Amino acid sequence: MAVLLDSAFLLLLATSLSRFLTHHPGNPRIPWVLGLSITLAVAQPVGSWLAHHRPPAPGRRRRLWPLTLVTAIWVVLVLIAPSFAWCAVPLVYTALRTLPARAAIPLVAALTLLVVVGEVRLPGGVDANLLLLPPAVAALATSVFLYMERQAERQRALIADLVRTRRELAETERREGTLAERERLAMEIHDTLAQGLSSQQMLLQAADRTWDGDPATARAHVRTAADVAARNLAEARRFVHDLAPAELADGRTLDQALRSLAERESAESGLPVRFHLDGAPAPLPAAAQAALLRIAQGALANVREHAGASAAALTLSFLGDQAVLDVADNGRGFDPASPGTSSADGSAPASSPAGSRGHGLPAMRARLRQLGGALTVESAPGEGTVVSAAVPLAPRPPAEQRRQAPEPR
Repeated sequence: MAVLLDSAFLLLLATSLSRFLTHHPGNPRIPWVLGLSITLAVAQPVGSWLAHHRPPAPGRRRRLWPLTLVTAIWVVLVLIAPSFAWCAVPLVYTALRTLPARAAIPLVAALTLLVVVGEVRLPGGVDANLLLLPPAVAALATSVFLYMERQAERQRALIADLVRTRRELAETERREGTLAERERLAMEIHDTLAQGLSSQQMLLQAADRTWDGDPATARAHVRTAADVAARNLAEARRFVHDLAPAELADGRTLDQALRSLAERESAESGLPVRFHLDGAPAPLPAAAQAALLRIAQGALANVREHAGASAAALTLSFLGDQAVLDVADNGRGFDPASPGTSSADGSAPASSPAGSRGHGLPAMRARLRQLGGALTVESAPGEGTVVSAAVPLAPRPPAEQRRQAPEPR
């Protein structure tokens, strides 16, 4: 815009000078007109450059002397040679861009009046059209410019609001991502490292009790604790690298991992745990397999520590469009409606030492919520507990659905 206005001003200035020299050869004012024209041709671009490339320091007023100097030179030039009156058009825009509206509008009116005076002084008589044209052009230019300025201000405010909203949204997403990562870390630590450390503690306490009377059993407990520690270390390394659980590595399926978990739990804790697969295995997302395995680990750990059960069972069922994992025990049970219940399988109230951690059920529900699944707890005092975790199955490809669809008779 600045380059366009400067170019238009210089073009009009050259045209006016050419007209003056053509229509007034030998006029004694020619040296003055030439000098003022050259000065004006230099002052206008220099003032525009200073206004755009050397803005005033924050808190200081704009530089008004370039506009004042150019306007003063132009006024003198118009009084000497009325042919230069039409150079006012770029000056009008310069005034509107430089000054606030309350100061620019009176200046535009004064420039327009001077243009009309210059038109009247031109030889050849007074043309009514020339008297009406400058005010009309000035009014139209001022109205359009002020309208565009208001629109630009609204657009700047909208852009600033969008930028601020985007920053707030980015900050909110960052906080939510941080909280989600913390929740993920808490669930992973609770379901792996904390449960493994609890098992090691129980095994080492058992070894300490039998160390003098039955050294062989004590050494067996220590070896089992070492195995648990090694497995915990492997889990920690995979956890740091954000890998799948070790039981699901090397292409092993969820039912294989759960069967291995049941066998290992039976061998390490002495609590008989059996595994049962119901239905034909269907493809499950890796995140769903990892979540169900972690839920099984947490639930079995809580059965071992708090339920007082003599047997437990893992059942993986594929029911149409969902997979359901049931962890059942024949322990002391509890009342699911009790507000103090928050342990992994709900068998110990949060107020008791055993259930004071309170991360089991919330962690399970959080895992399943991320997968679109649901958690159900069924129990009663003295009747054991069943924890059911359901997740949706991955949709089958259309080709497979067509192959399994019944053919019309």
